[in-house]
Amino acid sequence: MSGQNTLNKVTPVSMLSGVEAVIERSTTTKSITLSISGMSCASCVAKIEKGLAAINGVANAKVNLATERATITYNPSDTAPVDLIKAIKDLGYESGTETITIGVAGMSCASCVNKVEKTLIRTEGVLSASVNFAAEQATIEYLPEIVSLSDIQDTIKDLGYKTPDTAKNDDPVEREKKGREQTLRTLKVKFFTGLSLLLPILILVHWQNLGLEKILPLTRQTNFLLQLILQIPIQFWVGSQFFQGAWKALKHKTSDMNTLIALGTGAAFTYSVVVTFFPSLFAAEGLVADVYFDTAGVIIVLILLGRLLETRAKGQTSEAIKKLIGLQAKTATIIRNGNEVEIPVEEVAIGDKVVVRPGEKVPVDGVVIDGTSTIDESMVTGESIPVLKHTGDEVIGVTINKTGTFTFEATKVGKDTMLSQIISMVQDAQGTKPPIARLADIISGFFVPAVIVIAVSTFIIWFALGPEPALTYALLNFVAVMIIACPCALGLATPTSIMVGTGKGAEHGVLIRGGESLETAHKLDTIVLDKTGTITKGEPSVTDIVTHNGFSSDRLLSLAASAEKGSEHPLGEAIVLEAQKKGLAFVSLSNFNAIPGHGISAEIDGTEILLGNRKLMDDEGIVFENLENRATELAQEGKTPMFIAYGNKPAGIIAVADILKDGSPAAIGALQRQGIKVVMLTGDNRRTAEAIARLVGVDQVIAEVLPDEKAEAIANLQNEGRIVGMVGDGINDAPALVQADVGIAIGTGTDVAIESSDITLISGELDGVVTAISLSKATIRNIKQNLFWAFAYNTTLIPVAAGVLFPLFGVLLNPMFAAAAMGLSSVTVVTNALRLRRFNKPAI
Repeated sequence: MSGQNTLNKVTPVSMLSGVEAVIERSTTTKSITLSISGMSCASCVAKIEKGLAAINGVANAKVNLATERATITYNPSDTAPVDLIKAIKDLGYESGTETITIGVAGMSCASCVNKVEKTLIRTEGVLSASVNFAAEQATIEYLPEIVSLSDIQDTIKDLGYKTPDTAKNDDPVEREKKGREQTLRTLKVKFFTGLSLLLPILILVHWQNLGLEKILPLTRQTNFLLQLILQIPIQFWVGSQFFQGAWKALKHKTSDMNTLIALGTGAAFTYSVVVTFFPSLFAAEGLVADVYFDTAGVIIVLILLGRLLETRAKGQTSEAIKKLIGLQAKTATIIRNGNEVEIPVEEVAIGDKVVVRPGEKVPVDGVVIDGTSTIDESMVTGESIPVLKHTGDEVIGVTINKTGTFTFEATKVGKDTMLSQIISMVQDAQGTKPPIARLADIISGFFVPAVIVIAVSTFIIWFALGPEPALTYALLNFVAVMIIACPCALGLATPTSIMVGTGKGAEHGVLIRGGESLETAHKLDTIVLDKTGTITKGEPSVTDIVTHNGFSSDRLLSLAASAEKGSEHPLGEAIVLEAQKKGLAFVSLSNFNAIPGHGISAEIDGTEILLGNRKLMDDEGIVFENLENRATELAQEGKTPMFIAYGNKPAGIIAVADILKDGSPAAIGALQRQGIKVVMLTGDNRRTAEAIARLVGVDQVIAEVLPDEKAEAIANLQNEGRIVGMVGDGINDAPALVQADVGIAIGTGTDVAIESSDITLISGELDGVVTAISLSKATIRNIKQNLFWAFAYNTTLIPVAAGVLFPLFGVLLNPMFAAAAMGLSSVTVVTNALRLRRFNKPAI
């Protein structure tokens, strides 16, 4: 359970960088995600959302049919998780609590029991706890989405008691997978049982046509009776879930898909039973008495088949989460008492020294303390080129060590690792709804009652005005309308696409926080880019070395780096780093002197070296006549020229600048080809900003903007009617990220920028913006296709099922075909959503 900000979307979750940000936030509400079982269609979603919203203290409730989860924002002073669960159960559904009994050793008296019980009950996510002193056991009911078994065990251990480590591998995704597999097994057993009973029913229906009457003569009454005997288990065991769901809905004076199926098949079954035992009731009317056990049986078995295929397909929509979970290392090699010890990754603690050899996965997040290696981070960032890591560099859990052996210190473990937080963000996003989904929600709330009215009206009209046998026609059309109208596809249209879309985003290093931002991203017509750390690398680098008076570039760089080695100025550090990269030797110096605002002076082998700006050279009377034009050109390119004099003579210029990221120009060009205006926003001086703008080709430059003016600049663009996406990486970008229609944070930036954003680009490269927008377009297109087919299916076939084509063409929709079409519609929608799994990053 996490705090939910009631003022803005900024929360202090530490993620993706070592920078900790503390932000003031409201603590009046909390958010909880609960699993819900028993939902069957969009009307179930609407019913639960309405029921939860009616609870005192609940601010918001969103239910996702595809993930079978409810995300509820509530005030903990007014209500508690146990109240929410009770409300869900009262509505006729089940919420995912689990009960476990674990050993608790070391208790000595009744006060120990009291202490353990009270502490456990106060633990977030624990609903009840009962400790048995004699048996040394604790029976605990808890919410696995909020607290894991290992967390419960750690709580008991923190109190000074012992408990066996039986739950270290507690994995909510694996548990959900097992639950889905159990559901599939049950559906398979019911389906094949129903099918094996249905086949003899169909044979009995066509007994005479198949010529079996000659082998075994059956009276009409006996035939009907045999069909009834075979249909009873189909009706009341194979189809029991539909009747149970309908009964629960009826108790709460509501209706859902189960209501339609139960009424439709129940009507056919009841009519057939009456015909079987009291055929004379119809003979008086001159009607041919017939039974429809086969219709009821086929409907139940076909709908069950659709549910089975749908459940299997829905399991594939969460494939991204399973892939992410599967990336985790199982063990870690740590140094304990001077020895290397292999332990389960769950037992790695912050501060542990972890050894990683070539080919092994990095088990948790940390910082390299010894050794050098290249690491494949593609599974997290989406970037295929391995990254070289030195002492002091951060490493990410689940990435793969390619070459050398290194040791790192664990800084984030368990739920705090980047992978765990990525998984959490993807799960949260999959549980949200974009605005486009609200249309389906509104319609589904009225849909089932409307269908029942249409079905009853159909029955009355056919019975009153239809041809003989009117009752039979009325019954079959009533059943057809009930079955064809089940809004399963409507409820699955949006959440399945969101699940697959956000999962694909995570695979490509694009973390999308929610359905709303996913939908808005495809509408963006303006992208505002922060310069430093977004378009550029955010750190100065040597770009040009201009030599003079016979100095070679390596000699000049070596002298400058030797002079700057003791400096802490960023420009000096850039020169030292460049010399180190080239493997140049450093020479000893003496009489080092920092001249504030100008540069430095020192002596190398008794000769004075000066390194600094033009003012320093002017003050020392050193003229750079032959290099003036080149220095001016460098400055116009947004670079900082640093003049070097050796022995009171000009030796050359070293230019330093915050250089472009390799992919920035191509990404900006790709955005512009999509018709998006690209604006660069920076606090730098206009000359530097325009120099960078010329290199990357942005459409507009907004320079010399103070940090608190960035949000205002975004608002000005929005006032022009533009839909604006803001891309930034720093603390000073946070207000602008919140102001923008879609805030996009560079994942290599600060936590506060990431938590202020709607989308996070883990790799830190701008091509992620292009990917996010392309993915948004593909996902929304997919949702629209799903909604079209769901709406078109119901609006087109309900009138056909009611019999509107019969007067003109003599066409009626057989209820069995209606059942097949209903199941097919749901499978079609989910299968269409699964096409998003083929999405690939656009070529730039």
